[in-house]
Amino acid sequence: MDHIAADEERLVSERLRRKLNEVNVAAQKQLSGVQDHVNFTLQKEYFNCAHKCFDRSRRHEEISNCVENCSVPVLTANNLVENEMAKFQERLQRSLMVCQDRFEAAKLQQHKSGAIDEMESCVEQAITDGIQQLPHIVDRLKASLSIGSD
Repeated sequence: MDHIAADEERLVSERLRRKLNEVNVAAQKQLSGVQDHVNFTLQKEYFNCAHKCFDRSRRHEEISNCVENCSVPVLTANNLVENEMAKFQERLQRSLMVCQDRFEAAKLQQHKSGAIDEMESCVEQAITDGIQQLPHIVDRLKASLSIGSD
C-alpha cells in the first residue's frame, strides 16, 4: 500500500471512530432514564426488600432464598437492557460490515477514488439509521419495565 492510500485509510478509520462515538453518546443519552430506573429505583427496591429478609426468626436458607427473590426484578431488568443493546450493536455491526465489504469490492475493482466517499456515505447512513432506532428501543424497554413517561 502506498503512502497516500495509508493516509486515506487512517483518515477513514478516524472518521469511523468519531461516528461510532456519536452512537455511543446517543445511546447513553437515550438510555439514561432506563439506566436510572434500573440503577436507582429497582436497586433501592432490592435493598429494601433484602433488608426485610434479615429476621432472626428465619433460618439462613430462608434468608438466602428471600434475598435471591428480591434480586429477580433487578437481574431481569439488567438482562433485558443488555439483550436489547446487544441486538442493537449486532444490527449496527452488520450494517457497517456491509459498508466495509462494499469498500473492499470497490478497491478490488480499482474504483478507489469514489470508494472512500461511498464508504463514508454508507457509514453515515448506517449510523444515522442506528441512532434513529434508539428511541424505539428505549420505548420498548420502558414498556417492558413499566417505566412511566417522563
